[in-house]
Amino acid sequence: MHIAQDPLSVEVTLPREDVALLTVEGYLDVDTATEFQHHLANQLHHGRRHFLLDLSAVPFMDSSGMNIILRVYQEARELPGSVHIISPTPAVRRILDLTGVSITVPVSSSVEEALERVDRQPDTPPAEPES
Repeated sequence: MHIAQDPLSVEVTLPREDVALLTVEGYLDVDTATEFQHHLANQLHHGRRHFLLDLSAVPFMDSSGMNIILRVYQEARELPGSVHIISPTPAVRRILDLTGVSITVPVSSSVEEALERVDRQPDTPPAEPES
């Protein structure tokens, strides 16, 4: 059994009833991504629609972490809801920028800024394109 050298720590707080703030600490990679996914799925199950992901203590993230962020982004949009990344470390920000994730998922410098973005978001689902 492989034991991660830097176990992932995820602290969940609720700034509002429908907003979950997940403060992530440690490496977000193939060894720890499932734990991160479980925390997000639990919050979705409990009716949270907006997800604030504080990545200020994540020194490294691989494609496993990015895929989970993109998956919860898709699920939240259908609710409708939102996902916001907060204060990614320079290494994580570089990955988000290189892959284009930071174009899709808003990046904020603080929890307050992310909550302001949640407040400005309309509560209507995206319109389906007409065929």
